[in-house]
Amino acid sequence: MHSYLLWATPTLVVALAIAFLKWNATRAALLGLALTVPIALFTGPITFSIDKLGESLMRGAWIGGTIAPYILGGLLFWRVASSKHALDGADGPSAGLDPYARRRRLFFACFLVGPFAESATGFGVGMVGTVMMLRHLALAPRHLMVFALLSQTFIPWGAMSSGTLLGAAYLRVSPTDLALYSAIPVATLMLLWLALFWVTLRQAKEHMSLRECAWELLWVAASLASLVACTSLLGPETALLAAFSPLIILRYLVDERPDGQQVRQRAIACLPYGVIIGWLAATRLVPSLRECLSTLLWFRPFPDLPTLLPLMHSGLWFLVAALLTAAMRRRTHTLKAEVLASWSTGKQAVWTVFLFAMMAEMLNKSGIAQGLANGLFAALGPDAMVLTPALAGALGIIANTGNASNSLLLPPLSTLASQAGISLLATGAVVHVSGLALGFFSPVRMSIAAKLSHGAAEERSVYLFLLPFALVAFAVMTGYAWLSTWHN
Repeated sequence: MHSYLLWATPTLVVALAIAFLKWNATRAALLGLALTVPIALFTGPITFSIDKLGESLMRGAWIGGTIAPYILGGLLFWRVASSKHALDGADGPSAGLDPYARRRRLFFACFLVGPFAESATGFGVGMVGTVMMLRHLALAPRHLMVFALLSQTFIPWGAMSSGTLLGAAYLRVSPTDLALYSAIPVATLMLLWLALFWVTLRQAKEHMSLRECAWELLWVAASLASLVACTSLLGPETALLAAFSPLIILRYLVDERPDGQQVRQRAIACLPYGVIIGWLAATRLVPSLRECLSTLLWFRPFPDLPTLLPLMHSGLWFLVAALLTAAMRRRTHTLKAEVLASWSTGKQAVWTVFLFAMMAEMLNKSGIAQGLANGLFAALGPDAMVLTPALAGALGIIANTGNASNSLLLPPLSTLASQAGISLLATGAVVHVSGLALGFFSPVRMSIAAKLSHGAAEERSVYLFLLPFALVAFAVMTGYAWLSTWHN
């Protein structure tokens, strides 16, 4: 018992530092890493030498190095490409909108434009895009806060699926397979988020009709079907961008009915998105091009970790696209400022990925992850899986990121799933979605939404309003965890 408590100390300290000391995830991860070193060296069930320590740090750095370009590349491209308001097609005076048009714009911002922006960049940018589109509708701050948070509902594909890629690296599975398994609980949760949207609409005294609800349900179903298809064909990194681009264009044309000049302006503004999405699709779908780019240059220092294919790396291509877009728009003089701003926004996420990856590798190589899994399985058997959504969700809410739950829970989960004889992908997807999707209720996200909506005084009332939905979300994910124990 003493050993299990000692082995769990780094994870517990990380959670407590974020929850009670109000440390950011990077600082807490650094403390967790510092505690893991002596615990792994002196108490791990497997002999853990200085050489193994160095190898674990290098392995974690490699995982972080393959993920970081997705974060920084997406951020830089978004900043450069949106300088001409590429996605601001519906942002304009709204005084003349009829109740039906207001309702359509609310749905468009919350479930299409917001997730698109979040997929390209992460870090709450989807909330910024949503609030910008809705700022002229004279909504009460507490309602605007909820609508802003609804842009965070496709988080497993956020920040170019960097969290999904990280989770797949820990589980040693294909990112595409993990994303496809994750789509099942995400689809179920979308019904909950739609219900939240409708309840908020009613409270805001917006137009309500069963017909509009049915159409919105169909749009969400179409979005999910398109997302699954694109994930299967292209991989998770750019799947949401490719899936939602035609839906956004179609919805914009149907809702706004722009004239020819407006269409041309929007087409020019959105051209960089179309070009980069088309190129990345070609690198996946054209066999000869895919083979050429995959074999021309590659790095694989660790046989059991992801291979780096620079010419197939979406994050690196987004960096190239940002440079080309700046050159085409004759804005290269702004690149230094954009790079610095992108680093300022993404640096905490980058450092967190590196630190948690190193910590996870040390827990793995020292046998601590397996020892914790053995203890849980001995105490609870397969029912131990049912606890994982609560643990992952709590870490996601506390840290405002799924990286913490992925790094700390997925390595021991691999052993636990193997011992229980159940599907690693099914149980991994439950933990992954719980940590990312339930971060919807994170105080950090709430404070961002409050700041954008000028609703600092409304945070407590919004939390009380969201509480029943949070409990249902936890219940849904716990149900999936129980079902996963039956999936061999």
